[in-house]
Amino acid sequence: MQKALELLHKASNSQGFLASTSKTSNYQRIWARDGVICGLAALLSGDKNLIETFKKTLETLSRHQHDLGHIPSNVHFLDEKPEVSFGGLAGRVDTISWYIIGICNYAFFTKDISFLHQNKRSIEKGFKLLNAWEFNNNHLLYVPRSGNWADEYITEGYILYDQLLRLWALKCYLHFYSNDEYSRKKELIEKKLIENYKNGETSKPYHPKAYKELNDSQYWQASINPSGYQKMFDAFANSLALMLKLGDIGFQEKVISFSEKLRNGLPLKLLPAFWETIKPQQTEWELLLDNCKYEFRNHPYEFHNGGTWQMVNGFYGIGVFQKDPLVSKYVLDEIKKLNKVKDYSFYENFNTKTQKAIGVPNCSWSAAAEVMLEMYLKGKKLLV
Repeated sequence: MQKALELLHKASNSQGFLASTSKTSNYQRIWARDGVICGLAALLSGDKNLIETFKKTLETLSRHQHDLGHIPSNVHFLDEKPEVSFGGLAGRVDTISWYIIGICNYAFFTKDISFLHQNKRSIEKGFKLLNAWEFNNNHLLYVPRSGNWADEYITEGYILYDQLLRLWALKCYLHFYSNDEYSRKKELIEKKLIENYKNGETSKPYHPKAYKELNDSQYWQASINPSGYQKMFDAFANSLALMLKLGDIGFQEKVISFSEKLRNGLPLKLLPAFWETIKPQQTEWELLLDNCKYEFRNHPYEFHNGGTWQMVNGFYGIGVFQKDPLVSKYVLDEIKKLNKVKDYSFYENFNTKTQKAIGVPNCSWSAAAEVMLEMYLKGKKLLV
């Protein structure tokens, strides 16, 4: 873990955590998602300097919040004037929830409740905007394709990952503030997820025709959109569902059973981001092929298209911890192996089939995954 902490220190600057220490311009920015994940690792580690960098990250995001409530995807500090981005080909929906999760966890660990109070208005602006993004006032966020961390993948619509982050953010907020409106919202969202993202019994499915055709679920479905379900396995979303203890114990165990069978059947012994891979002969390939701003990276078994990310597996290890800490240890061991490749290069992700390192090296959230999971195994826990 020492090497991982060293990289987080190197990724720290006066404005917050950088996505990577490599001189790749797009990564030399303060990213909401990456920054909060690094910050959660900092809080779990107890490292005062890293925790201070996390505070700077949150302050940067808060300072550049849009009047309507958007939290930046990233902020790039160029000369005197910062360049603020709210997304590329589509705006980012998940940044608001990550920001709220970060603020609340910072207050929880540091006991600096005044910092939470200072940002209460910006948090509530974020929640208000998330309400608007339902569009139909039916308790689920509508997310455009490229609207979250899987920014070059094909998921779109009522993506489970984004619903779970919003649920986590509400739970964090309600830990500190009593609010009947938010409490009711949390309950309604949770009910919608349990009733609609797996088969079972519900009298009022969100998409009746698609729900009727949904086969026996081994895991939570990735997304619902007007055309039906997107049924690929989303490892990040299912890991968050385990963290949040979504659904009954029986289904949680079913998700773990599926995940473990998949994980142990692959060369890297870790979960791919999405499974199965989309290949050129499939109908979804054209959607994937055209969904990139500069260069195509989602070759089969790479990046979001079946690639293996240490960051995602860090959350899986945390999610499975409450049920089977031994599995969490196995996952941590495999994350450490990947982070150690090429003299601790902390690559962004790996080709699941060839086991080759791909993406940008020195990624701070690859280091954060290792720190978070190791601290969980030592008894530390996030505010969830």
